[in-house]
Amino acid sequence: MPLIALCAGDGIGPEVTAEAVKVLKVVDAKYKIGFEFVEAPAGGGAYDKFGTPLPPESLEKAKKADAVFLGAVGGPKWEGLDYSVRPERGLLGLRSGLDLFANIRPAKMFAPLVGASTLKREYVEGIDIIVIRELTGDIYFGKPRGVEKYEGGKRGVNTMVYTTPEIERIARVAFEIARKRSKKVCSVDKANVLECTELWREVVTQTHEDYQDVQLSHMYVDNAAMQLVRNPKQFDVMLTPNLFGDILSDEASMLTGSIGMLPSASLNGKKGMYEPIHGSAPDIAGKGIANPIASILSMGMMLELTFGNSKAAREIENAVGRVLEKGFRTADIYSEGTAKVTTTQMGELIIKELA
Repeated sequence: MPLIALCAGDGIGPEVTAEAVKVLKVVDAKYKIGFEFVEAPAGGGAYDKFGTPLPPESLEKAKKADAVFLGAVGGPKWEGLDYSVRPERGLLGLRSGLDLFANIRPAKMFAPLVGASTLKREYVEGIDIIVIRELTGDIYFGKPRGVEKYEGGKRGVNTMVYTTPEIERIARVAFEIARKRSKKVCSVDKANVLECTELWREVVTQTHEDYQDVQLSHMYVDNAAMQLVRNPKQFDVMLTPNLFGDILSDEASMLTGSIGMLPSASLNGKKGMYEPIHGSAPDIAGKGIANPIASILSMGMMLELTFGNSKAAREIENAVGRVLEKGFRTADIYSEGTAKVTTTQMGELIIKELA
């Protein structure tokens, strides 16, 4: 039977994960897939209990599972810890330990939420962008790194590193996805000043020779950030290095009205870890007001990308759309004239639509 490792994490992570699991169980009952779940603690709570943000047992469970589902990790409580044991190292450890090199972050506008965007309707209506972010290279993993004494003060060092194979494999993911969409890829770099991303542009261009049916363009990251606000509809698939993708995908999320709406998948072939792109939001944890939709949609991505059930994934997405059409909103997407609901109520409404 398919096994899913659950890393609920910190803050609102357990709350949104609980609703996503409820939705998945409803789908499971309908399609008789037979999912099994195993707890795999990671993040700040894992550090408090085990002295490490990623216990070896959790990583082993993740490796044995068919898919991993993560809520969120981190929070101010652990900011004073050494970098090596902060909650985020648990997340990075899962990514590197499972070699999840391809991060897929869709930013899709649900029609009922057009008014929730901070941009004018004509700029955001119909947005459907996918950011393909390389996930196991770049400045997050490069060495040397750290903070050291330096001439009476300190010096902080992080190293941006990419190799040809790392760039080529993520480029192929982007081109393959683009083939199933509008056959258009925009590769983002800073090749005019960063040699590392000059190599990025070179390898992406070479890899494109095998995908002549796909249109390839290049854009500097500062211009890409501006263009996402100025004219977001020009983008379909955006291919990015790790650091740039982290920033641009969060920017793209706000075009859709709330970061609480966007799911993500981190893949190595069919093996994947699925999570909402939002953080742990400790300021609202336990209040029952967090938006579970990003987590629920992440379960939909898992059904499609790891388990090959596109029909079930579309059912979840359509159920979310119908709930929004009926005017139900969590606090982050609430506006006058709509009905404010709790985290649990939003989950129940989506389940009702699925049924």
